[in-house]
Amino acid sequence: MKKHGILNSHISKILSDLGHTDYIVVADIGLPIPSGVPKIDLALTYGIPAFQQVVDLIADDMVIEKVILAEEIRTDNVPQANYMEKKFLGTPMEWCTHEKFKELSRHAKVIIRTGEATPYANCILQAGVHFG
Repeated sequence: MKKHGILNSHISKILSDLGHTDYIVVADIGLPIPSGVPKIDLALTYGIPAFQQVVDLIADDMVIEKVILAEEIRTDNVPQANYMEKKFLGTPMEWCTHEKFKELSRHAKVIIRTGEATPYANCILQAGVHFG
């Protein structure tokens, strides 16, 4: 049994299998899951687990070279936008329309569905490389 880190075996395996530039999506309860993209559903009830909790845990265990967010989060969910900008300070961030975000999510290795029930609380985390 693991001593620390992510205990969810599905998430742990996905993170171990990621290659450079692969995408994973951390999503709220409303993001549509594209056909053919695996989903890891963590949602227990509204708000549990929270988007920020899941992002924090994944960020501790993943080399992230870029974060992609929907532009709409800036106006329709300012607290989550502020959290993401602070959390990934120094990491390149890309902003796109929510429609474009949904298109990009079709290329994800997995979508991790949280219990988050606030608008546009979704992000694409692009894997980087850890040498050394």
